[in-house]
Amino acid sequence: MPAPISCRRSGGSRWWRRCSMRFTDLGVRAAAAAIRAGEVTSAALVDACLDRIRDVDPSLRAWIHVDDTGARAAARAADALVRPGATLGPLHGVPIGVKDIIDVAGLPTTAGARAFAHTRPSRDATCVARLRAAGAIVLGKTHTTQFAYRDPAPTTNSWNAAHTPGGSSSGSAAAVAARQVPVALGSQTVGSILRPAAYNGVVGLKGTNGLVPLEGVVPLGYSLDHIGPLARSVEDAALVLGVMAGRSLTPEPIEQPRLAVARELFARAEPEVRRHLESVVEQLAKAGARIDEVRLPPSFAELSDAAVVILEVEAATYHAPTFAKHFADYGSGMAEMLARGLKRLGTEYVAASRTRARVRDDVAPLVAQHDALLSPTAPAAAPAGLGWTGDASLCQPWSTLGAPSISLPSGVSAAGLPLALQLVQAPGADTRLLGAALWCERMLSPAPAPPIAR
Repeated sequence: MPAPISCRRSGGSRWWRRCSMRFTDLGVRAAAAAIRAGEVTSAALVDACLDRIRDVDPSLRAWIHVDDTGARAAARAADALVRPGATLGPLHGVPIGVKDIIDVAGLPTTAGARAFAHTRPSRDATCVARLRAAGAIVLGKTHTTQFAYRDPAPTTNSWNAAHTPGGSSSGSAAAVAARQVPVALGSQTVGSILRPAAYNGVVGLKGTNGLVPLEGVVPLGYSLDHIGPLARSVEDAALVLGVMAGRSLTPEPIEQPRLAVARELFARAEPEVRRHLESVVEQLAKAGARIDEVRLPPSFAELSDAAVVILEVEAATYHAPTFAKHFADYGSGMAEMLARGLKRLGTEYVAASRTRARVRDDVAPLVAQHDALLSPTAPAAAPAGLGWTGDASLCQPWSTLGAPSISLPSGVSAAGLPLALQLVQAPGADTRLLGAALWCERMLSPAPAPPIAR
């Protein structure tokens, strides 16, 4: 078990008053503040995270590569810079995990595939470079489904090892939930940040399409891919997303948010999730939110088929050369999807892209009339078994439209698995979405830690 934080004084930051708190319970902002104040060293925090990985990862399997030597050296260097009056980055000394489709100089980027097993980039992805420039320390690479698609990673759910952690950012979600690291990077093409966040009881955030540069990231769908953080609070996620975007994303202050609820999205969820989300909406309304019942435009129903065409063609475009040479290294789900994409016509892709643009024009004004649209993140809690990463259908539309979205933990199922709500906004309205999310987070009960982290 990680060492508890000792109390050296009664004042100071709020977390100091919780004498039993462990280093690994610190969030991003709290850890950075403690390091700047000299109350905790980066070296001690990194060691605690590495100890936590050593203790629980043999069963959790969140990490494919842990750079303990590099992380410890970076932590010592970070601590050497901490002194009164020093100008330090907002993430100075804070450890992070990086999904294994995102380049970290000197570490493997395998994308969960044998075909990429020996890929070792010499440069950081742009998003990683920006995080390091802000002071972050890379602990290592987290497991992904193969090429960020459907063929599962070995990671288990942090709440119940017999259930999927979701995907494709499987390792990142599980690592953050299990207190192995305060934040980790994920990617989302369909539902690969928000769904694993929901299944593991953490916050998952993706911004507007194009907000975070994709240089140094193995693509799945060129026009669909997003990079975003998995963290344990809205403010931590907003801070990390802002660093990667290269601009502040401070949540807009919202006192009584106006939230849209589209019942057709609730209807896609299983009864337990519907009942839970109805109670959440009622709770938020009692706390002061204005709830508007809305109907999505008829064109919204066309988006799913268009998304499939766009993804298949874009994935096939990138993978065609490697797929031809290393067919046997591709999992069945990825291979079947690429085979379909290679057969698609250019006219199909153009038609699907035009459908997406039309639906975006229809949906964005409706969402923009509100501070956020609220729906379930997933139709059910994490499914049993590790062969399927779950249903991403409630996340897919917003990824396809390039809209910012966030998943917040909202409760626990009868089976003891996390449940979550999803908030979305129109493209470009990231800080408004974050303001609504921060308000909702404050009105809901704090998310509990999974049994593995208690």
